[in-house]
Amino acid sequence: MDISILKKIGLNEKEIKIYLSLLEYGAISVRGLADITEINRGTVYDILKKLQDQGLVTYYHVGSKQKFVAENPEKILLVLKNQEEEIKKTREYFKDILPELKALQGKEETKPTTKFYEGRTGIKTILDDVLESLDNEKIKEYYIYSATKASNDIYNAYPNFTKDRIKKKINVKAISLAKGGGLSGLDERKWLGTEDESATFIIIYKDKVAYISRDTRDTPVGVIIENKDIYNTQKIIFMRLWGLLKSENQK
Repeated sequence: MDISILKKIGLNEKEIKIYLSLLEYGAISVRGLADITEINRGTVYDILKKLQDQGLVTYYHVGSKQKFVAENPEKILLVLKNQEEEIKKTREYFKDILPELKALQGKEETKPTTKFYEGRTGIKTILDDVLESLDNEKIKEYYIYSATKASNDIYNAYPNFTKDRIKKKINVKAISLAKGGGLSGLDERKWLGTEDESATFIIIYKDKVAYISRDTRDTPVGVIIENKDIYNTQKIIFMRLWGLLKSENQK
């Protein structure tokens, strides 16, 4: 049985073991559960209390003995519904305080912020930030220096990135440091053709500049520098080079 859904509603392995034992054996005492699951009685009692609070377990008395029984498994649907409602409330509350959080962050906006990322998960975090940062902008465009090895790492980290970018109607201008590479939609590309194996993939977007490369262990790594002046400088350099390449292609 796939018990992953039970973990998603917040149950740990011992709690799942207790719950499934109640479903299988029916009404049973704390001592009986402790014997079946090989979990000490104190822990069993604490777990039963939590399961009762979630509406998954109830109990009744037989003489002086207390018996516990699992509720209908359909109760899990109710638990999920309650969690969805709580998440919705939390999301709405967060939207209310988001301007205050941004205001706090804005007090240090003159100081460059540098964030480091590692591995596929880290690279995907950078790519997610690119899409999220530009999603609500009037001018949805960013600029990249494309490097072959890092391009492969980007694809492996986020195979649907280009598809999601196009869906959000975000444009990109790309200068390829090597030969190759094509167009996918809402993009323009020019070729510099000077890449070596150590070239770094650079993304210039919404007051940020991201660098994606490999470390000495050949692991994909990335850095985001958030600073408006650095962004503007990198954009000026990019657009100047972009214009020169365009002029050369027209000759």
